[in-house]
Amino acid sequence: MSNHTVVLDLGGYNNKLGSSTDETPRVIPNFLSKAKHERRKVFFGDQLTECKDFSGLFYVLPFQKGYLVNWDVQRQLFDYLFNKDTLKHEPTDVNIVVSEPQFNFTSVKECLDEILFEEHRFKAVCRTTACQLSSWKKKEEESNRMCCLVVDSGFSFTHIVPICNGKIIKKAVRRIDIGGKLLTNHLKEIISYRQLHVLDETYVMNQVKEDCCYVSNDFMNDIQITKRKKKQNTIARDYILPDYTNVKRGFIRPLDEMWSKYTGTEQLLRVNNERFTVPEVLFHPSDIGIQQMGIPEAIVDSIHASPAMMQPHLYQNVVLTGGNVTLEGFGKRVDTELRSMAPIDLDVNVTEPENPSCYAWHGGVSLSKHKNFIKEFCVTKQEYEESGRNICYQKFDEGVT
Repeated sequence: MSNHTVVLDLGGYNNKLGSSTDETPRVIPNFLSKAKHERRKVFFGDQLTECKDFSGLFYVLPFQKGYLVNWDVQRQLFDYLFNKDTLKHEPTDVNIVVSEPQFNFTSVKECLDEILFEEHRFKAVCRTTACQLSSWKKKEEESNRMCCLVVDSGFSFTHIVPICNGKIIKKAVRRIDIGGKLLTNHLKEIISYRQLHVLDETYVMNQVKEDCCYVSNDFMNDIQITKRKKKQNTIARDYILPDYTNVKRGFIRPLDEMWSKYTGTEQLLRVNNERFTVPEVLFHPSDIGIQQMGIPEAIVDSIHASPAMMQPHLYQNVVLTGGNVTLEGFGKRVDTELRSMAPIDLDVNVTEPENPSCYAWHGGVSLSKHKNFIKEFCVTKQEYEESGRNICYQKFDEGVT
């Protein structure tokens, strides 16, 4: 019988799925999508690459506000993910590590366990959070570190989670109601108000955000630069929007051509202070009326809510994960602001992994290689059939967090 393990980092926008023997995961969108010109065809996950025209793309997400609410859609996506071609084995011969949101609802946990054990019949299941998986990866990199603080800035939320010996310090967890979805929607509204109606172009504007936006490390200076004329403005960029005939994916116009007359037929978008004012919301949520702390303040608040003896260790081991961390300048900004807020006698160390989006998945791979992985962290199919949901509650919800 196979002892094959797969890791699924279940996300609000993207799933990261792969075998514990893979070097990198397969990134699969966690939604069903339809395109205007192909209304009869539904694209499951990464079938979206077959789509020829992404304008007016409509998609249905199983996650809303960070939690799984649409089981009909998620079940279809699980059927797409958990087949023999993707898993390379029958599910009955496979152990699975699956992530879930912080403080997930009991009903969602029970339904997830039921689907994995009863519908897909996995051999063993380990259900945990993405932040705990990230802490496993960090522990593997620095074996002497027992405590770390994980900043997970994803699609729906940003979570600040202190973890010691694999256990979350619940009272110190902080959540900011800002993620990649809000940033994309904010950019859409600004561009629609100032230049071009793009409220229906979520997919394209998400690409604009990923290509153009960055986190400013000198906000007021950058604002002054954006007010200058022509070549003195070193921040403004022209973005060529895709027409799906000649241009399949949007791109930034070369800088040396920017101030010359544009002769192309595709639509052109000029992004100026939007490049950094949109991501600034992560650091100042009050800019758009959300009365919450920014990321550096929330980190400090979280650390100070942790036991006093852990606080120096948490300051020294801050890990940035999630898709928003890929924005240029993010890590430097968090490091600078956290250092200015931290007690002067404590060291501050902020780590920005090479691939923040997949860091939790790599943590799942590290966890699956633990010598007592099945015994300590998993519930087997046999245990589930004998004890039912109670065994999952004891192993995943009492024993781990």
